[in-house]
Amino acid sequence: MAYKTINPYTNETLKTYENTTDAELETALATGHHRYQAWRQDAPATRQATLHKIAVLMRTEKHALATILTTEMGKLIGEAEAEVDLCADIADYFAEHGADMLQPTPLATSAGKAYYAKQAVGILVMVEPWNFPYYQIMRVFAPNYVVGNPMILKHASNTPSSAAAFADVVKRAGAPAGSLTNLFISYDQVSAAIADKRVAGVALTGSERGGAAVAKEAGVNLKKSTMELGGNDAFIILDDADWDLVKAVAPQARLFNNGQVCSASKRFIVMADHYDDFLAYLKSEFAKVKPGDPLDPATTLAPMNSKRAKQKLQKQVDAAVAAGAKVYAGNQPIDLPGQFFQPTILTDITPANPAFDEEMFGPVAAVYKVNTEAEAIALANNSSYGLGSTVFSSDPAHADRVAQQLEAGMTTINRAWITAPELPFGGVKHSGYGRELYQLGLNAFVNEHLIINATEN
Repeated sequence: MAYKTINPYTNETLKTYENTTDAELETALATGHHRYQAWRQDAPATRQATLHKIAVLMRTEKHALATILTTEMGKLIGEAEAEVDLCADIADYFAEHGADMLQPTPLATSAGKAYYAKQAVGILVMVEPWNFPYYQIMRVFAPNYVVGNPMILKHASNTPSSAAAFADVVKRAGAPAGSLTNLFISYDQVSAAIADKRVAGVALTGSERGGAAVAKEAGVNLKKSTMELGGNDAFIILDDADWDLVKAVAPQARLFNNGQVCSASKRFIVMADHYDDFLAYLKSEFAKVKPGDPLDPATTLAPMNSKRAKQKLQKQVDAAVAAGAKVYAGNQPIDLPGQFFQPTILTDITPANPAFDEEMFGPVAAVYKVNTEAEAIALANNSSYGLGSTVFSSDPAHADRVAQQLEAGMTTINRAWITAPELPFGGVKHSGYGRELYQLGLNAFVNEHLIINATEN
């Protein structure tokens, strides 16, 4: 596997990284296991200061760190800086709350004095994607650093510089050797690491296909895993929606990060009497994007992360059209050298169309017309995925009733998807299992160790 930084705006190869050797992997495992054993003797609070220092470094060096993201995977510079800020917030959150979350939990029983302790389990293998190169790492790193689980990182092959930069911040903040080890390993080496007795679990964010392969390895080796996979999120506009709010939110709900977000709104479900107006509005907003250098703050459409990603998305759109979908807007080439994809709107997608139940990871919106609320809910749930969803209604109680009927791990009401340290992230069905962030994320890889003292009643 070749780890390369290729600027998707200029198509220039900026840096190539040597693959990790088996000997280097063994050293990382030995160092990580030593760190786990040492951390078992320390209280979680001893690691809080390092997380705060990481947050300080990230905020201080925000623009430089963001520039790495932009040149490596094409993210708009403003979005890249926001990602760095979010990572700092996550580090601070677990520094401030992690130790309290790990306090023993007393249990009421007639058997004696009982409680369960929350303890580290060992080395974790992290397999992370390219679309949020820092944020995806921080979601796993910050809580598990407090818990005391050392981590080995295998990042996406097209974002090695981001992985190296994150690991460097952790090192400069004073985290001891083995806390987070970034390795440029192959998938065969990932399998070998998962099988190693010193590794306790694996956390993956990525595609359904990649998740299934890694989950299989974890299962064979009886290792705990969390899977944050793809999504085909519904954006439901109910008949009592505030249309000024819908119009303010809908375009960026699809185009944020150039549509390369697992939890972005991808299926817009609209009542029949507003369907034509919504299509016209979305088309007009999509047409306003300004493609260009993502380092330029005036640019509003970044290139996709790679040539391969652009080609895959085009094949998906072509297959959808061949199966009967109509192109309402977009799907035209952009005359620039970078990996640009024109924002596109598809309609008339039937359940027989491959686009009906697959994730399009880019600036392509599917718009569906329904006649009733029940039809909208059924359509939203008619998906292999169950990551996020969005409901718009001017009546909060009405929106809540609909939200509770959706098969999703996360639902937002009257706003686009949001992430924050205190909000758990995760899905159901083929979108994966387990949660990251908040206390649910911190508990993902802990030993809930029951202790009973029968002499105390």
